[in-house]
Amino acid sequence: MLIAALATDYDGTLAAEGEVAEATLAALQRLKASGRKPLLVTGREFPDLQRVFPQIGLFDAIVAENGALLYRPDLAQMRALAPPPPHAFVEALRRRGDEPLSVGHTIVATSRANEAKLLEAINELDLAWQIIRNKGSAMCLPPGVNKASGLLAALDDLALSPLNVLGVGDAENDHAFLAACGVSAAVAGALPALKAAADLVTEADDGAGVTELIDRLLADPSSLTATASRRFELGRNET
Repeated sequence: MLIAALATDYDGTLAAEGEVAEATLAALQRLKASGRKPLLVTGREFPDLQRVFPQIGLFDAIVAENGALLYRPDLAQMRALAPPPPHAFVEALRRRGDEPLSVGHTIVATSRANEAKLLEAINELDLAWQIIRNKGSAMCLPPGVNKASGLLAALDDLALSPLNVLGVGDAENDHAFLAACGVSAAVAGALPALKAAADLVTEADDGAGVTELIDRLLADPSSLTATASRRFELGRNET
């Protein structure tokens, strides 16, 4: 299978404690020099990502807010992929004392300890919004918006097929976008359910695991394949 791009989550995958190691940055540069495209798929809000990761130009596309925003560094262009949250929804959460509360262009995020308050506000306003878990966080987004929908928008921009993407992540919100990739991987410290669903599990954790995947891809692309249950049948000859 031809791997033309690597799509990686940020926290707990590319980064450890919010920081990306120099060795991982060097691996991304090697990947880019090979003609393949690095893509970032994160639940972080974009200004927060810029603050912790100034090297965003290494990526050909960045999907932020868990699929709600698409940024193209080469064009310095941001595109919203979902509408903003209803004002009444945000106010309902504030009335409930939902803290910490982070409101992005679309995403509304808080601690998982406040998940019941999120559900109460959604039900109170008869919204169709969904709750997506990410380890200790709970995120709210419009229906159908997730990391997979954001990745597919980015790939459409770049004229790439998801079948030619190697995806890597570590948490619950990575299931959707990894399932959309031709080959999926989980870093060593990923949640057990994600590791069980992935085609590959790295020996190393966090950015070292991403570096491991990149080095393996550059050395022997044929070693990165989907498991039998996830292989795509493109056609058959009838006799």
